[in-house]
Amino acid sequence: MSKKCYTFFLVVFLIGLSGCSAGNNPNIEKVGLLVPEAVNDGVWGTKGYKGLLKIQSDYHADVFYKEGMKTDTSIKQTVDEYNDNDVTLVFGHGSEYAEVFNTLSGDYPDIHFVSFNGNATEKNTTSLQFKGYAMGFFGGMTAAFHSKTKKIGVIAAFDWQPEVQGFIDGAKYQNSQTKMMVEYTHHWDDQATALKELERLINEDADVVYPAGDGYNVAVIEKLKEKGLYAIGYVSDQSDLGESTVLTSTVQHADKLYGIVAERFAHDELESGNLEFDFEDGVISMGKFSPVIPKDFQSEMKQHIQDYIDTGKLPNGKESKQ
Repeated sequence: MSKKCYTFFLVVFLIGLSGCSAGNNPNIEKVGLLVPEAVNDGVWGTKGYKGLLKIQSDYHADVFYKEGMKTDTSIKQTVDEYNDNDVTLVFGHGSEYAEVFNTLSGDYPDIHFVSFNGNATEKNTTSLQFKGYAMGFFGGMTAAFHSKTKKIGVIAAFDWQPEVQGFIDGAKYQNSQTKMMVEYTHHWDDQATALKELERLINEDADVVYPAGDGYNVAVIEKLKEKGLYAIGYVSDQSDLGESTVLTSTVQHADKLYGIVAERFAHDELESGNLEFDFEDGVISMGKFSPVIPKDFQSEMKQHIQDYIDTGKLPNGKESKQ
């Protein structure tokens, strides 16, 4: 083959690849993100930002984000900006965005709105929900296994969190004599209230605490470490805060879930309504186990998790409630 012919076929081949790539990702050109706090919080907000960057990398998309988006007015103004920039996929990184997205959706028919843990009711709105019950169950089992006082505390944000009931049920399954103490902050980020409740739990001899709120869990874990007590991490693998303190973590891989959503959206397969995701989807896992947890128990837990992925049944023989 002559050099000229080779060059011609190479150009045609590259054009063909370019065309295929564009055809596979017709709608992933511009993506927007709104977060209620900051993208550098090291927990929930950071995971959303990493998810946005993954979409940028995978689809060569232009991405936009705004922090501190808490009021309907600021959300509406930002959506206006995104619409002016031809953004077609908008993530609201929290439950607080679901209702306002429902309200705005009719005014922006070319945008698909995605939120978390809410109720999406319109044809271009979707709410993503982590099925947290099972991860809570495994976290509770680990906490009850290690507790010496048989008193375990939970500092949750809201009473609707499925991981909280899962944690309670898992702890009771592991050791029926366990006393559970549950307190609520009624806000994801109320660190002052969380630390106040922690003091109360410590005074009640709780030696393992599950801080199920992404805005205060780090502060709670640091205080537990000071006291020589133990924690189950939340949202992220928090073993780096102290591997002798954090027994394991209930991890939600929001960044991976962004990738799943983007792929569905790119192929016009993103459903409206409320979508649930669990261990089998690769977006929930347990974090690293502390070296204070015996290897045989770690192996037992890993087998329980695999059995749950394979059968949908928890160690108590029941299916996940949520």
